[in-house]
Amino acid sequence: MNAQNVEIDWEAARTANLQNWDDRVPLHEAAYGLDGFDDPNHLSDVVSDDLPVLGRFVPGGSLSGLDVCHLQCHIGTDTISLARAGAHVTGVDFSEPALRAAAALAERTGVAATWVRTDVLEARNAVPGDFDVVYTSIGTICWLQDLDRWAAQIVALLRPGGTFFIRDGHPALLALDEDAPEMTTRYAYFGDGRAQQWDDESTYAGDGRVAHPRTYEWPHPLSEILGALLRAGLRLLHFDEGRTLPWRFSPRMVEVPRGYAWPEAERDLIPCTFTIVARKD
Repeated sequence: MNAQNVEIDWEAARTANLQNWDDRVPLHEAAYGLDGFDDPNHLSDVVSDDLPVLGRFVPGGSLSGLDVCHLQCHIGTDTISLARAGAHVTGVDFSEPALRAAAALAERTGVAATWVRTDVLEARNAVPGDFDVVYTSIGTICWLQDLDRWAAQIVALLRPGGTFFIRDGHPALLALDEDAPEMTTRYAYFGDGRAQQWDDESTYAGDGRVAHPRTYEWPHPLSEILGALLRAGLRLLHFDEGRTLPWRFSPRMVEVPRGYAWPEAERDLIPCTFTIVARKD
């Protein structure tokens, strides 16, 4: 794959991205192993990995009884997993087909959830109530141009004392050439306001092809991510970096328990994910 840096209006980029994500829904319904959720104890790998960290920063070490807002929830597998961990969940996404798929899965598996269709950057205006936890994970903020606006939504959704959690692909990883035979930087780590334009018929899950392959993403260095959250008034509680991913970023990555990683000799060279936990005082 290759990306071109382009000037594009946010609404035009959002429209293209929405068409692409709408196309992904049936592909991901087939690829996400939804039948596994017929087991009432089944949780997604993403939430299973996130809960031990998040549990350290919520009352009683558990989501039980807490109101949780899951931003950019896609087809709801992680949202349903949060509900199975005891939370009262609201899933938020901009794709109507994704939310229909999420609602159907929740109904089939007997999980109570609220679903709200809205852009994440408009979440406070669209989502009723406030929350003990706002959660987002994984592969989310590259789709957003304005992280200050994103962070403002998070703060506005949280109750005083509420907790924000994010795990996402590490910006240093996303600067690498995914096709190179060794670790080589190819894409900008620091953004300049322009979007990366991608043309790719595949998705990160399954073998199908989308009808709308063009998407737009924005690089965000760690300084921008942390800065946006701190400027919005959140207090940093936890920061960590990880060596594995839940998707294969590069063909050179190898499958490991619960995800993918670089070959062992390279595993300590660069982080694959970051995790941030922050609080609204």
